[in-house]
Amino acid sequence: MKTSFISNKPISKGESIQGAEIRAVIFELIRKDYPGFSAESYISLDELNLYRRLYLTQLMELERGELALLDRDVLKAIRENSVMTEKIDDGVEHQLTLGERMADRIATFGGSWTFIIVFFSFIILWMLTNAYILMSRAFDPFPFILLNLILSCLAAIQAPIIMMSQNRQESKDRLRAEHDYKINLKAELEIKLLSEKIDHLLVHQNKKLLEIQEVQVDYLEDLLKKMNEKNS
Repeated sequence: MKTSFISNKPISKGESIQGAEIRAVIFELIRKDYPGFSAESYISLDELNLYRRLYLTQLMELERGELALLDRDVLKAIRENSVMTEKIDDGVEHQLTLGERMADRIATFGGSWTFIIVFFSFIILWMLTNAYILMSRAFDPFPFILLNLILSCLAAIQAPIIMMSQNRQESKDRLRAEHDYKINLKAELEIKLLSEKIDHLLVHQNKKLLEIQEVQVDYLEDLLKKMNEKNS
């Protein structure tokens, strides 16, 4: 059983990685922390993955400068192997104040056919009542000044309420966009890590195949020698 150069602990079977099999950039990264690490040294697959993640972090810093908070969240999720998908709406709704909830409900009702039907029914009923039913005793005779005042007040109040709800929706959309960005970035980095692992497996597999072929060639040479000895 091979021993890890980094932790000095035994490495499980199939988990050992020789220094010669590691990419040059990651190999140099390990040598910065452990100068004695060489091409003949061994480390575990988990230790290699740790330095792969460290290399990805350095790449991101070089490409984007200082890491943003979103990028740090993504790298933290990769290190902890955690899932980033979450339901945005539940977290946002839980933080709403009473005024914000009322604004959302009023805006929802104000943009529905129910409001339109009720509103026009009220206007028609008001006009019929004052123009025909209460002709001589109308409390708001034509041209319905009181009705115009009520409608103006309603429009003045409804506009800022709708704007409040739209601002809330914009905040929610921004959170969704940030969340989608984090998920896409994490997927991209995970694909890079997966590509590194596949490359390692292919190199390891090719080495094994070459070893098998060498053994087969030796075996064939032995058979040829025996056949030549018998023929002679």
